[in-house]
Amino acid sequence: MKDQIIRAIEAVRAASPLVHSITNFVVMNVTANALLAAHASPLMAHAAEEMDDLTDIDAALVLNIGTLDPVWLDSMELAGKLMRAKGKPVVLDPVGAGASRLRTEASLRLLDMVRPQIVRGNASEIMALAAAICRAERLPSPSSAKPADAPATKGVDSLNDSREAVDSARFLASRFSCVVSISGQRDFITDGKTVLAVEGGSPLMPLVTGMGCSASAVTGAYAACAEPLIAAAAAMAVFASAGEKAAAKASGPGTFLPHFLDELYSLNKEDAARRVKML
Repeated sequence: MKDQIIRAIEAVRAASPLVHSITNFVVMNVTANALLAAHASPLMAHAAEEMDDLTDIDAALVLNIGTLDPVWLDSMELAGKLMRAKGKPVVLDPVGAGASRLRTEASLRLLDMVRPQIVRGNASEIMALAAAICRAERLPSPSSAKPADAPATKGVDSLNDSREAVDSARFLASRFSCVVSISGQRDFITDGKTVLAVEGGSPLMPLVTGMGCSASAVTGAYAACAEPLIAAAAAMAVFASAGEKAAAKASGPGTFLPHFLDELYSLNKEDAARRVKML
């Protein structure tokens, strides 16, 4: 596993993949800088009229519903379908799924119509999606999933521990033939069978807007260079390593972000790789 993570890190550095993010207004700048620091190349565009041209040059596509709009949702679906038709990876970040019907239904629509290779979200988002599917289809809920009508999020913040979402992640991964990556104090990644855990990070990370969205974008960079399970784990390991080291130098969230970008750029690949464990 360690060697696979290291090879993925080296592949991203060598390729500098172009990652197209249809993402939210709040995080565009942070996300673009995180991609650059991670040795990838950012592209932010959402007009449907240019999706066919852009997906010709994209190495990966990241769909983030943070500031959701029906017009953007149509562009996301179009771009996602084009990427899949062209054999290129798609990552979905279902920001705030469970907080509103629109967000939950939009996430499920993209899961069904686009079939992303990787879904990366927090525990509450993953649990809300699994519960919504089970309720709609009268299926037994995964043991960790809350009822679909129960509050699962505080806005876009998780109210659940990442470990609570593992059963839900397995369910979603099996249902949609994808990898599900759960962020938290401890990150979990599964393809429905194998479960990987990533240790590290810092309590300062949730206090900086855009860290989760940036993790999804960097997951896109790794998805362009490695198979989905390894890509998702490598991206979270890179974030865990950079976050932990940045926190040791920062005096609070305001100074954390620049240190984080520096640590992401000068990443110790051995330190990142050692953080991934198979459960």
